[in-house]
Amino acid sequence: MSDHPTQSGDLAGTPEQPAVTTEVAPDATVKPEDVIEVLRQCFDPEIPVNIIDLGLVYDIAIKPARVDVKMTLTALGCPMAADVMADVRDHLLTLPGIADAGVDIVYEPVWTPERMSEEARWELGMV
Repeated sequence: MSDHPTQSGDLAGTPEQPAVTTEVAPDATVKPEDVIEVLRQCFDPEIPVNIIDLGLVYDIAIKPARVDVKMTLTALGCPMAADVMADVRDHLLTLPGIADAGVDIVYEPVWTPERMSEEARWELGMV
């Protein structure tokens, strides 16, 4: 449990794409929007869409000098899981004032294509 009170909220939630839960310490050095923007530069290795629009990111916790992300993958047992985690962590560490980052892969709730944004659906020809 944190020693600091936090602000919680949801980002980018629509009926089509569930929200990303955020938890932000009051003395955090970056905003949730900054983290989302950086994560839009991370792509699933098998699908040419970023992890935000795919709906793979479930939770973002921002603390002073640290960001933690809980996310999932499109397939259980993905052989590229370690590469995806490293890419996400590397991108998080480019944020100003962030000295450490954690990436947790979770499988609950299970990812389904319904989590994708409308933009991702267009990109993949699903609309």
